[in-house]
Amino acid sequence: MSISDPTLGEITMFGGNFNPASWADCDGQLIPISGNDALFSLLGTTYGGDGRTQFGLPDLRGRVPIHTGQGAGLTNRPQGSRGGSETHTLSITEIPSHGHAINAREEGTTDDPSNAFIASSGANSFAPDGSVSPQVTMNSATVENTGGGQSFNIMQPFLTVRFLIAIDGIFPNR
Repeated sequence: MSISDPTLGEITMFGGNFNPASWADCDGQLIPISGNDALFSLLGTTYGGDGRTQFGLPDLRGRVPIHTGQGAGLTNRPQGSRGGSETHTLSITEIPSHGHAINAREEGTTDDPSNAFIASSGANSFAPDGSVSPQVTMNSATVENTGGGQSFNIMQPFLTVRFLIAIDGIFPNR
């Protein structure tokens, strides 16, 4: 397999800014079956098209290719399937179970949180840390939600190159 003598349907990466002869971008374009019968016999409609007049080339724009099949402990990945997302917004069920310890006293002389104690000069603002009586209910405004619910980028570092597919070449042996 080489860029000058490709196997039909072969996909390769190319660092140039053009397509060598007999190669097309893996950009999901639809091409006619007529004149590309041999390539259609390999790809079918796996990557799109109606299968009567046209068929699709793989679309690797913004995608990471993975091998088909199912590894141990993994879900099956049929040829042509897609998955993943560039961003994700966490839901409550995706955040590991955890707690936030709060040390407080019923009444304090300062609102400085030094020594990990929150304090208020008024009574009944905070639940005590258990060392004083009587215990009081924590003011519901004391511990609030944080975060904005915004999506965040989960993309791995990347370098962009061209993915090309051989649209003319040696028909592969089975």
